[in-house]
Amino acid sequence: NFTVIIPDLPGSGTSAYNPNLRSTEDFAEIINLVLQKENIDRCFLLGHSMGGYIALAFAEKYPECVLGLGLIHSTAYEDSAEKKENRQRSIQLMEKYGGYYFLKSIIPNLFSETFAAAHPEVIKQLLEKGKAFETKALQQYYSMMMRRKDKTDVLRNSTAPVLFIIGEQDTAVPVHDVLQQVALPQTIFIRILPNAVHMGFLEEPEKVNEAIGQFIAL
Repeated sequence: NFTVIIPDLPGSGTSAYNPNLRSTEDFAEIINLVLQKENIDRCFLLGHSMGGYIALAFAEKYPECVLGLGLIHSTAYEDSAEKKENRQRSIQLMEKYGGYYFLKSIIPNLFSETFAAAHPEVIKQLLEKGKAFETKALQQYYSMMMRRKDKTDVLRNSTAPVLFIIGEQDTAVPVHDVLQQVALPQTIFIRILPNAVHMGFLEEPEKVNEAIGQFIAL
């Protein structure tokens, strides 16, 4: 029903790693270049997890380009001190054992036990894709996320509607943290996925697609 552009961020898919990118704002500029290349002036911008952090940075710099902002298992809060320490340890772990070793340890935990037991092939496929990541790209992502600043003002100042898709079982982006943010934008759309952890678009894809469709149709 819609034209969908899904860019490979630098360091992902077939996009080369760029050592000069250090912040969510740097990656937001990449999104801006993609939109310029596609001759798109305004769009609905949806970001999952780290993609949400980049979407917020884009919306802060280019609010006039955003018809609607979607945070899917993502948050406007900056990392807590504890989470920053965990990210730093993860970077060190990757340095010692490699990025793929790290991905093998975290990817299964992004899904509910029920989903993982019923769909082991999905996790296996993600792990296989994980082999393509360069360790330095994953370290770059974690460093970028660790340094990002609070973006709740972006939500507070947004004149565009904001979609929140939340996994009820998500420990990476807990539901109570996101619910503290939903009162900030002028117009919101919320969908809580009771059976999802952090990968709702794979765990409950029909509900995610339905929520996105209804959001765009607002």
